[in-house]
Amino acid sequence: MTLHIFDSASRDQAGETADNVRQSRRMEKRTLPEMKERIRIARINGDSPHVATLAEWTHATWGHLHPGRSLDTAIAVLRKECGEGGVPSVFVALHGDTPVGTASLVADDMSDRLDLTPWLASVFVRPEWRGRSIASRLVQCVEQEAQAHKYDHFYLYTPDQQPLYRRLGWRDLEQRDYRGEAVTIMRRDC
Repeated sequence: MTLHIFDSASRDQAGETADNVRQSRRMEKRTLPEMKERIRIARINGDSPHVATLAEWTHATWGHLHPGRSLDTAIAVLRKECGEGGVPSVFVALHGDTPVGTASLVADDMSDRLDLTPWLASVFVRPEWRGRSIASRLVQCVEQEAQAHKYDHFYLYTPDQQPLYRRLGWRDLEQRDYRGEAVTIMRRDC
């Protein structure tokens, strides 16, 4: 039999630790909804100070699909995609004034499928902000933009996020290889 002896300081410390864990759990339960509420989605224009940051994210993530495109070119392209409404439009998810995600509505996102237009493109959420429905909110914002500008349907392609888009009402249109990557083209009717 093992006998554990605690002095009053150990008991107080153990009690404080247990209280801290309980308080931390209560805070976690409150924090997730509060974090969702603090995220706002905004349209950005080409003069936004966030353009370079968003272009860096998308260039780092999908730059391999545009061989030879420099970061400076990616920034210039994104600036041109920052329209005043409809196609093109770029949206940013902000926590305060800090960007945490982005998505776009563009005329074409797949150079050899110009017959399909417009496209949901560049849906990206910083890794530390994932799992908080930010991508879903960005997608819904772009969907609303497409609907407001009378598009009957629009498209996206993804190598690995089909389950997310299916949950949001998108349907598979075509499986194919695009610039060395297996992707699914998906369609959403407005």
